[in-house]
Amino acid sequence: MLAKGGPIIQESIRRILIIQLGDIGDIVWTTPAIRALKASYTEATIRLLVRRGFGGLLDGDSMIESVLEAGSSGSFGAAFSEALFFISSLRQGKFDMAVDLRAGDRGAVAARLTGAPVRVALYYDRDVSWWRNALFTHLVDPASPARWDLGAAEQSLRIVREIGAVEDDGAPRLWVSDSCRESAAAILRRRVSAPPERFITVNPFSRWAYKEWVDERWGSLIGRIDEELGLATVIIGSPGEAARGEKILSHCGDRALNMAGQTTLAELKGLLSMSLLHLGVDSAAPHIAAALGTPTVTIYGPTDWRHWAPKGLRRRVIVPSDSCAPCNQKGCASGGVSRCLSELTVDRVFFDVADALRGLTVETNRREGI
Repeated sequence: MLAKGGPIIQESIRRILIIQLGDIGDIVWTTPAIRALKASYTEATIRLLVRRGFGGLLDGDSMIESVLEAGSSGSFGAAFSEALFFISSLRQGKFDMAVDLRAGDRGAVAARLTGAPVRVALYYDRDVSWWRNALFTHLVDPASPARWDLGAAEQSLRIVREIGAVEDDGAPRLWVSDSCRESAAAILRRRVSAPPERFITVNPFSRWAYKEWVDERWGSLIGRIDEELGLATVIIGSPGEAARGEKILSHCGDRALNMAGQTTLAELKGLLSMSLLHLGVDSAAPHIAAALGTPTVTIYGPTDWRHWAPKGLRRRVIVPSDSCAPCNQKGCASGGVSRCLSELTVDRVFFDVADALRGLTVETNRREGI
């Protein structure tokens, strides 16, 4: 239901701006809402506003006309100049509707700066600035219970659903252009003379240490995947994680590659799309891989996999056997280290990876009639 604002005449909406100023994973989980809006507002073009550096994630998506990126520069003068350009870009879009998918002040201000006659967001009665709700013409207060079977996509869908958009299966989807895939392959060729034809990608890193496993065990696991399964491994991550990637490589075989910090976000999509399977911790990478159709095995500790893990038959989670998990705490006693992950063994993770790969082999054989 709409807590504020009257009915929206869909035929009058020709230009829509979706504002998603969250992290990479949030953008991935927004893609079902983008599809739902496009299917319902059939005559409208859709643009997206995301944080700087995240636009490449949406390259190749035919439902999106273009992507705007919001950022801030270092000096006051540069920041002021950039702000003026940013405001001008928002106004020149001549949007009929702006939909903010988060609770932050920045998205609310951006929505107001567009000048769009229809500005939509979720209604909040607490935990936001007192003036935030006033910047929107329409506020959504869903009457029906949240559908957490759709995972984190429900956060966006419960907003657009109330303004006439109808979702399909609610599964996040991303696209990779041929040029992005070739660019990723070229990076591999520059690193090694004979890039592996079959490999898995591994992301051991998270922005939050309490979600991470033990680096030395990653090295042991990657070594076993090479020796016992005959598969090469490509470590992915940010530039700041490259040194840790090298440390992990020191504990495993020669066929592992450290690509942390070596790709753009668009090239990372290409690499993940080429991967036989993605293995990692609770971070953005499993969601990108899953949205590309790549099978995933994801290690969860204190966070609740039931709400946040990628959905689907080719998505496997490794969860602690501890009765206290998921505790949703930032490590045991909020100390930054999670005992349930510290005690997770290499044998346990290797078993799940091997089992997932066996399942993929059976799936391929069945599809090919073998």
